[in-house]
Order: sequence, then structure tokens, then C-alpha cells
Amino acid sequence: MAVEKTISQEDIEYLRLIRKNVRNFLKDASEKYNFEIILDIGPQNYLGPKEFFTTSRILTLDNDPNSGADFIADICCDNSDKIAADYFDCVVCTEVLEHTLNPFKALAEIHRILKPGGVLLASAPFNFRIHGPLPDCWRFTEHGWRALLSQTGFKEVAIKSLETEDRFLMPIHYTVEAEAEK
Repeated sequence: MAVEKTISQEDIEYLRLIRKNVRNFLKDASEKYNFEIILDIGPQNYLGPKEFFTTSRILTLDNDPNSGADFIADICCDNSDKIAADYFDCVVCTEVLEHTLNPFKALAEIHRILKPGGVLLASAPFNFRIHGPLPDCWRFTEHGWRALLSQTGFKEVAIKSLETEDRFLMPIHYTVEAEAEK
């Protein structure tokens, strides 16, 4: 007998909270920064930075050739044939790094394409179910974020967690703001 698989109410609520957290994170960043050119990685079907950075030029990158992104590329690879070094003022990478096969290489490539002092705005779930697009490979703690950032040339600006009310030290989600040191 086949068992029907359903998404739990907790997961539905966590997804709502994650989406709200990302939206608030980008809104707050738009009030703090005025970027000329932004790269949005893996934009899928959401407004992302376009909703808040209304005067910025926003380009997109996705590994799906059918995505319609400005750059079709794997962020874990050197894309110097497609994107110049020190090009973007900001890279937005929300809910992407957990899907990469090598987040260290991804952040190294993001660092390469950011201008000196450029800003990374990133986020990823922690206490959330496996989700698409597959693969879904990683979860990062606050300590993991710090290791990723420091080993790929970033200076941490802020790492914030969206806490789980009934589980101490088990946040639902992290947002990260970091500066590219060159």
C-alpha cells in the first residue's frame, strides 16, 4: 500500500517564515545600501532584490538553461569567460548555497565577481526539510557561515538567525551580510 506524502503544517509555517525573513532582510539592506549593479543568483520565481532595489541594475545568474537568466552558469565554477572580476557592487544569493555541490567554490566565485568592498547578501535555511530544486546538500550553522566567509575572502558584517521558539540553538534560517575583502 502506497503511503501518501504530505508536507507538514510545521514545514508550511517555516517556509512562510523563511520567505518573510528573506523579504525583510532585502528590504532592510535596501534602506542601508544604494547599489549600482546587483547580481541575483538563482532567482527562480520571486521578485527578490527587484522589489526593493528599484534604482539598481539587477542581472541574474542561474544554472538552468531554461531560466531566462542573464548568465547561465554554475556559481561553483570559474565563470571568468562570462563575468569579469570586480564587476558587481552586490551579489544576492538567497536560498542557493544549500543546493550547491561546493559552497566554498561558490563563495570564492562570488568574491571574485564582487568589487572590492562589495556586499554579499546571502541566506539559507537551517532547520528546514530537504527541498527543491535538488540536490539539497547542506545546512550551515552560524559557525559554518563564519568558516565559509573567512576562507573565501569575506569580512563578516552580520549573521542573523531566525530562531525556533521551542528549540534552543536550532534556528530555522540564517541571513548573512558580508563584505568582499580584496
